[in-house]
Amino acid sequence: MEEEARRFLGRYLEELPAPLGPEDPLPLTPLSRKVSLEELRGESLDLGQRLLTARDAPSPLSAAMCHIALSELLKTDLLTFQLPQDVGQEQREEQEVVLLQSELVQRLFVNKLREVGVAWKQHLPTPLPVGPARFLLCSAHAIRNTRRKMEDRHVSLPDFNTLTGLKDGVERSYYAVFDGHGGVDAAIYAATHLHIKLSQQEMLVSDPAAAFKKTFTQTDVMFKGKAQRERLRSGSTGVAVLLQGEWLHMAWLGDSQGMLVRQGQEVTLMEPHKPEREDEKQRIEDLGGCIVYNGCWRVNGTYAVSRAIGDFDQKPYISADADCCTTRLDGDEDYFLLACDGFFDTVRPDQVPALVLKALQEHREPLGAGEGAGCDSGCEEGVSTAPLGQSVAQKLVDHAKAAGSSDNITVMVVFLRLPEQLLIPDQRNTTAASGPAPE
Repeated sequence: MEEEARRFLGRYLEELPAPLGPEDPLPLTPLSRKVSLEELRGESLDLGQRLLTARDAPSPLSAAMCHIALSELLKTDLLTFQLPQDVGQEQREEQEVVLLQSELVQRLFVNKLREVGVAWKQHLPTPLPVGPARFLLCSAHAIRNTRRKMEDRHVSLPDFNTLTGLKDGVERSYYAVFDGHGGVDAAIYAATHLHIKLSQQEMLVSDPAAAFKKTFTQTDVMFKGKAQRERLRSGSTGVAVLLQGEWLHMAWLGDSQGMLVRQGQEVTLMEPHKPEREDEKQRIEDLGGCIVYNGCWRVNGTYAVSRAIGDFDQKPYISADADCCTTRLDGDEDYFLLACDGFFDTVRPDQVPALVLKALQEHREPLGAGEGAGCDSGCEEGVSTAPLGQSVAQKLVDHAKAAGSSDNITVMVVFLRLPEQLLIPDQRNTTAASGPAPE
């Protein structure tokens, strides 16, 4: 790890040999032109992670550098970047929100990140940041498919504690899929900020389910402020997993779904929120709304989801109250899968184990752009040199598309044991009992 870290830091500082000046362009575009103090953490860490990941930084090193750079940024007088209040704002609470000019403050953040790189190139920290002890190969793939825009986003944070600065001795990692509608803004916002708010919950150790639920609500409130300022109208369903010690906590809004596979068998953890679900229908009608069939069941004849972040024109009928389930991991779990409805529209959960097994057995088509990136461009056929399991998500996405899905499709498979162990004869026979993979 030490030699890998030194090589990366050398490359990184060759590309950024000097601090950015006031007129120098940022190496990457910030997510927003204006950012509130509450949003600054998420947006800075997002920019830093994108910047370092694009330069092949080891994940634990990237997370540690971003955290330290953010800590140094927050020590500065950020009010020097404050924008003047918009006299046209009608909401009093909106007038009290301090907004910063994002490009200026992120230029300072990039320079702080560079300072960390310079210091570490001279003297690497001891001990070096390392990844989680639990084996976690993450295979993720996403395609726009036949839709005009790509409105999905997904997040993989194996170094959750390092990135967010948690030091309570409990190992954590975080994974999520967000499916936007009416635009991508809500999905981007949730992918950027939800894990940050989760890390700040006081009850994260004592009551993770309550912490997760509160996090979704707070993220929705935060996005409402941005939506009002920028006149945004989008929404996003989502499903997220926090691995905390030996426990798996899954929280969700809407029809994005997650599932666990244990010894080749599907384990149902959740039921998606859909307008036609009897309890959802009753909740909406009790609030004075209605469920109307227009190609599919829709809330007040508009949105085809009953819970989401955003969609403020249909609140409270479309709720931001997440559900959460908790499962203890005994060590015999194979993997968990997160995906948007574009996948589950054409693939039943009970078909997943056989499809994953088939993908592992084939293992001959290359990934392309690396773990979790998703490769939609020319990849030559042949024996894959990627680790076994890394191309599984791409195979699942391809299957869903071939089965007739026209929606955006995002699939994330996080292995909880070595994929090779899923191919041993007794495990293969157990998995095959779930049924043959659909043709």
